[in-house]
Amino acid sequence: MTRDADPTGGGLDDRVPFLARLEDADVAALRALGREVLYPPRSTLLHQDEPTAHVMLMLQGWSKVTVAHPNGYQALLALRGPGDIIGESAALTHRPRSATVTALEQVRAVVIEQERFRVFLGSSPEVSLQLLALASDRTRAADRRNLQFASVPVRERLAVLLLDLAQIHGRHTEQGVEVAVPLTKQELAGAVSASREMVQRELKALRDRGVINTGRRRLVIVRPDVLHRIARDRPPTD
Repeated sequence: MTRDADPTGGGLDDRVPFLARLEDADVAALRALGREVLYPPRSTLLHQDEPTAHVMLMLQGWSKVTVAHPNGYQALLALRGPGDIIGESAALTHRPRSATVTALEQVRAVVIEQERFRVFLGSSPEVSLQLLALASDRTRAADRRNLQFASVPVRERLAVLLLDLAQIHGRHTEQGVEVAVPLTKQELAGAVSASREMVQRELKALRDRGVINTGRRRLVIVRPDVLHRIARDRPPTD
């Protein structure tokens, strides 16, 4: 039987991680191809523009995927967590890395040399199809995100992002729903394609209204109902 899809494993742009799409035997075979490595918080797992050498299967911990533009702006493209695969696109195309992946907390991952990964895919059509489906899901999600960002102001984009983070990465506390993935204001800004100053103003406005509480890489959503009203078209998730 296929492993149950874990709705908490996706990140900003997909909900079902790669390993959750596979048979248990295929997961075991993939893990046997590589070696487990521990990465400390804020360490770099993959560097943008570096030559391709391996792919990684995330087993524990969360990381961020960012792209640096020539003007210095950093866009946050996605969050990757347990069950996700990273580095596969460059491995399949033999092109340099298109993004940087950084650990947000301690990460445990299986590192697989790209040629071993390619050979495995050649002998495993079902795994190849699931990888193709994952790539398609990510592309469709990115298209929806781009359309959304082109049509709504920053305040609504931020509300949608915070609701997504609460739904996917939130944990309930006495104060409210705490976002379990630590993100800086710059990273939140990169996720909604806005400046840090603009996002800081919007966060302050939400904080002053008692909608959220913030600290150093800590964010608690106290009034998700207000965020839903700001996001307008988003159905409630609580």
